Amino acid sequence: QVQLVESGGGLVQAGGSLRLSCAASGRDFSTSAMAWFRQAPGKEREFVSAISSLGKITIYGSSVKGRFTISRDNAKITVYLQMNSLKPEDTATYYCAASLARWSPSQWLNDYNYWGQGTQVTVSS
Repeated sequence: QVQLVESGGGLVQAGGSLRLSCAASGRDFSTSAMAWFRQAPGKEREFVSAISSLGKITIYGSSVKGRFTISRDNAKITVYLQMNSLKPEDTATYYCAASLARWSPSQWLNDYNYWGQGTQVTVSS
């Protein structure tokens, strides 16, 4: 059974940092692009960042570029999202996603086949 399990969310003050983790299991994800999306209440799911299968190519949404860093450890089948200089508008549920068919990163929701349950990030002002 394929599972993506996010962790590391929580409450932080504006300007602070958090590191999210996504542990994958149930299949070999070493050839899969993986990504982070987020969704705030009443809003559509938004692309945050994605990483290629070997971790050499990364892309970011414009609202997080320069503040967030995505990385992966294929030995641990884990993807990370380091979030610095957090702002109240970063408040959302953050979801990890994995692609069946792509090795290169994508910002499009439909390119990802597996999703985690999400972890809540709340940034207070």
